[in-house]
Amino acid sequence: MEYKNLLLTEDDGILIVTINREKALNALNQQTIRELKHLFQTDAPTRDIKGVIITGAGRKAFVAGADIKEFEGMDASQAKALSQNGQDCFALIENFNKPVVAAVNGYALGGGCELAMACHLRVASDNARFALPEVTLGIIPGYGGTQRLLQYIGKTKAMELMMTAQMIKAKDALQLHLVNYVVSIEDLLDQAKDLIQKAAQNGPIAIAKVIEAVNAFYKDGVDGFAAEVEAFGVTAGTEDFKEGASAFIQKRKPEFKGE
Repeated sequence: MEYKNLLLTEDDGILIVTINREKALNALNQQTIRELKHLFQTDAPTRDIKGVIITGAGRKAFVAGADIKEFEGMDASQAKALSQNGQDCFALIENFNKPVVAAVNGYALGGGCELAMACHLRVASDNARFALPEVTLGIIPGYGGTQRLLQYIGKTKAMELMMTAQMIKAKDALQLHLVNYVVSIEDLLDQAKDLIQKAAQNGPIAIAKVIEAVNAFYKDGVDGFAAEVEAFGVTAGTEDFKEGASAFIQKRKPEFKGE
């Protein structure tokens, strides 16, 4: 697939994905959703990478929402299909088997906030702003925002932010545990890369199983504790575990091979 709205670069085994619609404040139109979906479903799984960073072009916006022009004239059936497509795309990101870090470089509003929340970790620049302002348009978040925001910050505050459409600063997002770190915009990518590099020192199968087991907690009909037991058993049967245990006993750095 030819990417028109995504700019892909690799740096020391890290795939950096830039939403490249700066003039539109990197708004998520359906073309961008299709490209993200293809990337995480088909392209990224075949790459020999340590993890993925998602960011926005420029210094003003990570993603300043969905492209509202595409919403005009939609009926209920079309709106449901659009919402489902966005949720399917973001589920691919959330369940990707390597760390995905959102480097939030400015406004993360509506669909942009939802995209950031679909990533495993979030680093924000000190000029970042977060909001789910959909109610000001007479609709609600449709790409998983109503579910993920309350998972991160709790029902009471999530209700307030979604019903009032309040925009919060990066420091407030940090206090609410919506983001992991707040840094200067100059240090943003370096901080995101550092998180992936730290994770990459550990067993890749174990990292994938951490993602799988944590996500299991939020899946309907899935026993998260049972999923943990299953994942623990799988990791204990790997060559990586043998190497990790041997390295620990021998007091040396392990050399994981993802086997």
